[in-house]
Amino acid sequence: MNSKISRRQFVRHITAAGAVALTGPRLFAALRDTRLRVLSIGVVGTIGGHDRRTIAAHPLVDMVGLCDVDANAISEAAKDHPSAFTCSDYREAFDKHGDKFDAVVVATPDHSHCSIMTLALSRGKHLYAQKPVVQQLEELETLGRAVRERPDLVTQTGAQRIEHAPRRAAVDILKSGGLGRVIEVHIAFGGGARAGGHYFASGPVGDPIDPPAGFDYNLWLNGAQEEPCRPNMVQRQWRSWWKYGGGQIADWVVHLTDVLFYAFPELQSPERVCSRTPSRDLSFFHADRVLSTLTYPVSGDKFANSTCNFYFYDSDLKPDRAQVGVGEGEWPSGILTIVVCEGGTLVLAPEGPLEIWRDGQKTDGMQWPGLPAYEQFNHWHAWVDKALGKDTPHLWMPLNIGLRCTEPGLLAVKAAKFPGQVLEWDRERLAFTNHAEANKTIVRREYRKGFEPVGLVR
Repeated sequence: MNSKISRRQFVRHITAAGAVALTGPRLFAALRDTRLRVLSIGVVGTIGGHDRRTIAAHPLVDMVGLCDVDANAISEAAKDHPSAFTCSDYREAFDKHGDKFDAVVVATPDHSHCSIMTLALSRGKHLYAQKPVVQQLEELETLGRAVRERPDLVTQTGAQRIEHAPRRAAVDILKSGGLGRVIEVHIAFGGGARAGGHYFASGPVGDPIDPPAGFDYNLWLNGAQEEPCRPNMVQRQWRSWWKYGGGQIADWVVHLTDVLFYAFPELQSPERVCSRTPSRDLSFFHADRVLSTLTYPVSGDKFANSTCNFYFYDSDLKPDRAQVGVGEGEWPSGILTIVVCEGGTLVLAPEGPLEIWRDGQKTDGMQWPGLPAYEQFNHWHAWVDKALGKDTPHLWMPLNIGLRCTEPGLLAVKAAKFPGQVLEWDRERLAFTNHAEANKTIVRREYRKGFEPVGLVR
């Protein structure tokens, strides 16, 4: 067998040869010498380089293509993959080189995600999607439908912290019901949104400037409408900008809600949101110091009420410890997921520790009775294994879960445009049923011609 043949090509060959009786482990044994050919889009950036290098380290991966709007990033990545094809326009990668790769890693700014990811799925490519997986509320359905239409493709959201045993233990504890029915959820997002510097722009808005040398600003804009390049915008700090990122909340929401959506399938979509903030002018930047309440309708015996509120805290804000039922002491991190239940409170930092509080007393959540031994695994390699046909238990965070995790973050930051106002959200209609202005301004964007998502839902 040609060691460079793709899994899809090999399956066609063995089927034509009458080998369809190979199933399960025998099929994977036959496929184990095939290779997954991967295209990396966004090859350096804040996470793209790590995604690319980690996936390329899998023994059955060939990194065959590099695509980035920054020529300097391409040059840097090409040192690791000298035989890979290179291009600056993702559309060219699919149109001219589409037969050379089986899977795509997308690690570009948020505003370009949906256009690139829907094209990848429409062309039959497995997809590793950086979070938050979309930037517009309308895109939740556009990308969601693209995922549903291609159940044969393996998708994964960039939520690598699920590798850490305390997060998986939190899922098991919550699913067990051992803490009683859930009352409410509190999530603290840390202080990055106001820190500026490496990831975030702290303002003010600078005068227009020329894009960096070797940087294709027109391609970087993707579907966003044309406007001048400005300082602290295009290379890292785009997260703070209203049109391109989602602030600290959208950047972290997938990492902090994953355990909830795995533990509780009942949590589908919020029915209302209210965000409060004394923030800066939101003409260019996302809000900081956001306090947001999102209300989920729930049913069944896992929740204490017919609704469950998620409370979000931005810019180093946190709930009062007494409010959530924990005793005196220090929080284990500035970034937290807190689940208040009738029989106790679960407190989880991004990579652990996991605390369980009952009657003002803290215990180590990893000592919860009956927890299994949690196997170590590589989040990125689990995606590769699954795409190659291996039956792995470690493919956490496919896009159907990643989209559910993304939605509350988008709602919270976008509702800051209407501080203190309760917005009633209808996910099926992609509309706020009580607020015409919100429907006009925070649900969707107009895309530049040629950069529209495939199958745009309108």
